[in-house]
Amino acid sequence: MPLSIAPPTWAPTMNGWYRRTARDLPWRRPEFHEQYGAWGTLVSEFMLQQTPVARVIPHLEAWLERWPTPAAMSRATPAEVVHQWANLGYPRRALWLHRAGTEVVERHDGVVPREVDALLALSGIGDYTARAVAVFGYGDRHPVVDTNTRRVIARAIDGRSQPGSPSRRDLAQMSQLLPEDETESAVFNAAMMELGATVCTARSPRCEACPIAAECAWLAAGRPDTGDARRRQAKYEGSDRQARGGVLRALRNAEGHRMPTADVLAEWPDPAQRDRAIDSLIVDGLVEAVDGTLRLPA
Repeated sequence: MPLSIAPPTWAPTMNGWYRRTARDLPWRRPEFHEQYGAWGTLVSEFMLQQTPVARVIPHLEAWLERWPTPAAMSRATPAEVVHQWANLGYPRRALWLHRAGTEVVERHDGVVPREVDALLALSGIGDYTARAVAVFGYGDRHPVVDTNTRRVIARAIDGRSQPGSPSRRDLAQMSQLLPEDETESAVFNAAMMELGATVCTARSPRCEACPIAAECAWLAAGRPDTGDARRRQAKYEGSDRQARGGVLRALRNAEGHRMPTADVLAEWPDPAQRDRAIDSLIVDGLVEAVDGTLRLPA
């Protein structure tokens, strides 16, 4: 689908800004890629989904120190990976990452594949993660679109205060913005995400610091509020998500990662919610019920 206007030539400005101001994050360092390769990129992208950067960094370093290759992680048990995931949130990602690593060993001789289609065939990997690994792990030219990128495009090109629901149009728009050079294309992908994460933020955009402010349709229109159709996440406090997290925390801290079912969150104020959380964790494969006990998966 075409852009609403002719594609702007942002790459030189954006890439120069990124090289001057980008945050120093582990997965952006040359030594990180020399040591862990595309596997390090894959692990970091799994962890960064809906999780703040500051929370990810210590977990990523611990994970890769323990399992520096897909083969190393494929030898771990599901219980070990769920325990190592700790409080990162959305713990199903730990099981998906474990399965993806095992699939890399079984299908690709332990080397994370480079092709987007092969990456998409791995457990837990969607459009964003597949292209992120191909671009940031291998340096190939593909559009990489996350929430931050979508917000920059929505404002600067479409003149909207917030992006709409994700769609294939996002990849089409980003494709038209990419420079032809592979190296510059990878930098531009990172620059767009960095701009959305640090300057063109959802609630308090710092337009005075934006390198493409002069070309922003939303700023030129006076920063109108065009509405926000994004789905709101339910409050965490008192939610089923909190109960699920409590069950997993209890099992992670228990001896042998196992305890009597009746003792897990025994003081939880809503017994029905506690039981619902346990049942959902069993369905997700994150918890196993054995002879009146609960345990992390074997």
